[in-house]
Amino acid sequence: MTTKKRDYYQVLGVSQNASDEQIKKAFRKLALQYHPDRNKDESADAKFKEINEAYHVLSDPEKRANYDRFGHAGVGSQGSSGFEGFENFGGFGDIFDAFFGGSGTRSRSSATRGVDLQYSMTINFEDSVFGIEKEFEVQRMEVCEHCGGNKSEPGSKPSACSNCDGTGEIRRGQKSIFGQFVQVAPCSVCRGEGKVISNPCSKCFGSGTKKQKRKLSVSVPAGIETGTQIRLNGEGEPGGRGGSSGDLYVAIRVSDHDLFEREGNNLILKHKINVVEAALGAKKVIPTIEGQEELNIPQGTQSGDVLKLAGKGVPHLQNERYRGDQLIFIVVDTPQNLTSRQRTILQEFGDTLQTNESSEGTDDKGWFNKVKDTLGTDE
Repeated sequence: MTTKKRDYYQVLGVSQNASDEQIKKAFRKLALQYHPDRNKDESADAKFKEINEAYHVLSDPEKRANYDRFGHAGVGSQGSSGFEGFENFGGFGDIFDAFFGGSGTRSRSSATRGVDLQYSMTINFEDSVFGIEKEFEVQRMEVCEHCGGNKSEPGSKPSACSNCDGTGEIRRGQKSIFGQFVQVAPCSVCRGEGKVISNPCSKCFGSGTKKQKRKLSVSVPAGIETGTQIRLNGEGEPGGRGGSSGDLYVAIRVSDHDLFEREGNNLILKHKINVVEAALGAKKVIPTIEGQEELNIPQGTQSGDVLKLAGKGVPHLQNERYRGDQLIFIVVDTPQNLTSRQRTILQEFGDTLQTNESSEGTDDKGWFNKVKDTLGTDE
């Protein structure tokens, strides 16, 4: 069973816009915590390897840029399908506040990150090879233009919640054998906001957001294939209470081609030749993804042989300077519905292959020339 890779930023516990120094600091802390020489837990070794892998990518500017655009597929590993979950966990301060009451003024409910969105995009085969700038339209929640996300009708302001005195939380003291402690919960009246809307916005009805259609553009790189996701940072839905917007993931699907199939960075083409071309060799003009190209068919080519046009395949996703090859799978087409003359010539040639006596002094190529002259002619 294949384990889905976790988001590298989550592995290190940093945000997507974390600085190099923040990434390095997080790595050092986790590396010390999970180093197998210091941590004897059975899972420590796997965790340590995961931390190293994440740091190896995020500490390299080029690899990090590829990862930010394409996820795991952009750094030479299989991208995860679907989305990684994003959850907000409170820190130790939240825990101590909940059980021991804390001290000082605690901020209202923390900012929440916006929801990630996914958009499925189908592109044609040629565009997957050469890349394309693609426009598309999404429907998503956006900050209400009428109230600016304030939730109140312009000209009015929210008022402090009387139930929680504007703190956004309700505290209840309880006694136990360990002493007195305080339980903290979001205010049920204002839902942790600390304020109530007395005059809701007439456009978003007090939600602060409204569903809108938005035109966006994505740069689809050369060499992309079905299943790859391109991440557009901050193009998801808006966050709550001043939190950052989510991301938009464009999931790519490549349409099938009438002639070509893709295998890695190579293009596969099946091409038929007749028995004369197979035996004597020939020069054939065949299609490539960029147009027509001349292909040399060697003498004695067999059905199932594979010929190659170097550099006529698909560019590498991580480095467009390198391209795969076009592989031509040869299919020798056996003639059907022969005329009597064609049958006679082929039979004579077949006889020369079966007896050494008749083959001595016989020009096999001459026989094939006869076949070549007669194939495709009617009696």
